[in-house]
Amino acid sequence: MAIITREEDIELLRESGKILADTMKELVERVREGVSAAELNIFAEKYIHDHGAVPSFKMYGPKGREYPAALCVSVNDEIVHSLPSEDKIFTQGDVVGLDCGVNLHGLFTDCAMTVAIGDVSDSLSRLLSVTRRALESGIEQARIGNYIADISTAIQSAIPEHEYGIVRDLVGHGVGYSVHEDPRIPNFWPWKNGTDRGPQIVKGMVLALEPMVTTGDWHIVTGEDGWSVKTQDGSIAAHFEHTVIVTKDGPEVITKM
Repeated sequence: MAIITREEDIELLRESGKILADTMKELVERVREGVSAAELNIFAEKYIHDHGAVPSFKMYGPKGREYPAALCVSVNDEIVHSLPSEDKIFTQGDVVGLDCGVNLHGLFTDCAMTVAIGDVSDSLSRLLSVTRRALESGIEQARIGNYIADISTAIQSAIPEHEYGIVRDLVGHGVGYSVHEDPRIPNFWPWKNGTDRGPQIVKGMVLALEPMVTTGDWHIVTGEDGWSVKTQDGSIAAHFEHTVIVTKDGPEVITKM
């Protein structure tokens, strides 16, 4: 579990977050009809290297199962972890999720955004806004003395469950000294009896909060490429993520664009 208290590490973490936020801003501006996911991946990797950092996703994973790219690009029914392939070319109406990580001298940050290309239905626009608001609600609870359950229930409460599915098999996580650390941060809280609230939040915790929401139900499948996690029912998904430092003054979002 990353609890970062050294001021020099906190400053490096902020720099890592700034590089990642700037990368994501550039990527979002490049998502348009006719662009391929591979083009975005090439841009992201170069941009991160040019700013003195390393794309943390590339070659991350167990031996023989390392992720081969700097960027995950998930389209429509793909939720996360999708490869940025050359044949994944965006068209009008696509809902595109971008997920990227940065390692700056051993300090890791993580961020995801979902954007729609051109005009989309009101229901899809609402999917994006609901997911974004759910992330904001979770961030607000990342405060000293609260518990992980407070984050999870805030995210869950912000999503109308009669309209959307909250992905259950994928969760937020700690971050800071590696890509993934404890604690696990579900986007819902299944233990309603109040006896299990998860770890208590303390100063210096670094958390990657990331609600994943669908227009259908929450069940998932793995895509044919062996990487993509998709909705089982083919419904559209949205994914937003920020890296947050817990400070004495409250949550500090360090990947905000």
